[in-house]
Amino acid sequence: MAGFVTQVGEAFVGSGAEAAHVNTVLGARGGPVETAWATALATPRAGHAAFLTVVRPGFPARPLTLFVNKATLAGPEHSRLTWGPAQAGVASGVLWAVEDGIVPPGSVEDLLLIAAVWVDPEAADEAAVYANNRSATRDALASGRDGTPSLAETLAVRDLPRNPFFLPGDTADS
Repeated sequence: MAGFVTQVGEAFVGSGAEAAHVNTVLGARGGPVETAWATALATPRAGHAAFLTVVRPGFPARPLTLFVNKATLAGPEHSRLTWGPAQAGVASGVLWAVEDGIVPPGSVEDLLLIAAVWVDPEAADEAAVYANNRSATRDALASGRDGTPSLAETLAVRDLPRNPFFLPGDTADS
């Protein structure tokens, strides 16, 4: 798809073990995203096996979406939550983004999507895992399309870094 600029997005939705952290890379077939997509699919490694995201068996999400787990699979329940509710959430979130025009519906056959997905090994609530991954996928795709947050917004919080694994106070050295 000539002229499509690769879009990179990120979103974090929810809290606790069921929170979803999704990174997306959306690009044109025939470009570097296709090379990365095929390479990741063809080179599984212990605890990480990228796979085609489906809404149901035989119904892949459109654009074709490669699900890449960021957390090493940590047993049967974590694997089930990753391949089940998280995958279903990503598939639904992709199609939600298409329906809302975040991903242009007329372009889905010309695009490929990589979704890097975090599922906490301590997660237990499958409904929350599904819902959070659905929203995070849509939000990450919107972020990639819109180029948000802006550089100015990011610079405004440069001295106040935080994430779910690092929550310092709101003081910063000036």
